[in-house]
Amino acid sequence: MIGPYVGRVEQQSIRTQPPGPRRRPSAGGADRAAVPGPAAPVDSRLRTASGQAPVRRPRLPWAGRGRERSGRPARLTAVGTGVAAAAGTLLVAGVDRALFGGLGVLFGLGYLVVCFQLAVRVRYPDLPAAPISGPIAFALALALLQPVSSPGVTGRVVGLASGLAVRAGWLFTGTGLATVIVAARFVAQRRVRRAR
Repeated sequence: MIGPYVGRVEQQSIRTQPPGPRRRPSAGGADRAAVPGPAAPVDSRLRTASGQAPVRRPRLPWAGRGRERSGRPARLTAVGTGVAAAAGTLLVAGVDRALFGGLGVLFGLGYLVVCFQLAVRVRYPDLPAAPISGPIAFALALALLQPVSSPGVTGRVVGLASGLAVRAGWLFTGTGLATVIVAARFVAQRRVRRAR
């Protein structure tokens, strides 16, 4: 009694299959019902021998797109390094001025963190950008956010020169830290390439 029913199901499934190569039914009895492919719509009239409609798993929209993320940090280009240096240093300087009314220890420590992150995250071809963009961002933060005694361009220039002289320790420490990390990365990459 099941045999004619299965035969009708096969004929209906063959009619509803999408264009292209068709699957041949297997030699088994109850397994003969063709299951539509992922792109074919499921016909509610199609039933297997048990009376249940074939189940189609939904395809996830993000499945198979792109590569799996690795644990390595994102790499910065030369332009990205300059933007990150300016944004990070100005942010720390703004927080320091808002909390303490000037640029002090918090600004110096923030500059060290920014220099470290730049040296670690910059791409190998753009390694020199890290120790170069750090001092530029430091001077930019001093020129824009340091309190000055006299207004005008002359007051800004004098304030920038005095700020660089007073905070030279933070400037040299952050720049030296970035230079050491960049040099270590360069030497390590050269050794890896020679080992290959």
